[in-house]
Formats: sequence, structure tokens, C-alpha cells
Amino acid sequence: MAKTVFILNGPNLNMLGRREPGIYGALSLEAIEKMCAEKAAVLGLEPVFRQSNHEGDLVDWVQEAGDKAVGAIINPGAYGHTSIALHDAVRAVDPLPVIEVHISNIHAREPFRHRSMLAPAATGMICGLGTIGYVLALDALAARLQG
Repeated sequence: MAKTVFILNGPNLNMLGRREPGIYGALSLEAIEKMCAEKAAVLGLEPVFRQSNHEGDLVDWVQEAGDKAVGAIINPGAYGHTSIALHDAVRAVDPLPVIEVHISNIHAREPFRHRSMLAPAATGMICGLGTIGYVLALDALAARLQG
């Protein structure tokens, strides 16, 4: 059985590489997907990589991960600061390990970004390390799956 990992991306992340490169870097979401696919292959994981600007899509995909995946990584974008629905979806799929990722350091930015609605429900969070945070999240999931 494949060890499927969902890698979910929220609003405006489809604009990476063009959107505020001083904050989010120069890599496109497609480049991050490729980076994740390469790392997942080394770890024996099968990534399902998705992006949506719509909160309900993300909720649906978290729920789907609960049925089809061994873990999930989510960069909720701005929904991380506002979405009780995503918080509830992550809680609903417990004990599925879910790692929240943010490219920028949300704690060093505007005050409204300092709080994550997902953090209390997630297994862990990686923020502020740039796009390598996705790879670190894959490493963390693989280590957790190995016990």
C-alpha cells in the first residue's frame, strides 16, 4: 500500500515566484511541488499536491486525507489565521498527523498573522524557513511514521 501524503496549499500560493518575492522567495508553486515529489520519493512517500483559493476545497481535502493518506502537510496561507473550519477539519481527522507550513515567519510579520487557528489542532508547525519548510515537513512526517 502506498504511503500517500497530501500536501495542501491555500489562497494566493499559486502566485508564488511572482508574489512578494522578498517575503516568499522566487520559487513557483510548481517548483515546490517538484522539490516535494523528489524528497517524497527518497522517503518512500507518494505525494498528492493540491492548491486552492477556496476554503471549502481545503476542508474537503483535509477530510479526504483522513481517509486516504498517512499524513498531511498544509500551507493554509491566510486561512491559517482565520479559518475555524480548517481547524475543525484537522481535528476531525485526528490521529492523522498534520503539519502546518508557512514560508514566512508569521510571528515576525503583521500582528494579525501572529495567531494560527490551525496550530492548536495540528501535529506541528514549521514557519519562517522558506520553501525548504515543505521538505522539512516531509522529513518530520516520515520520522513520525517510522515511530
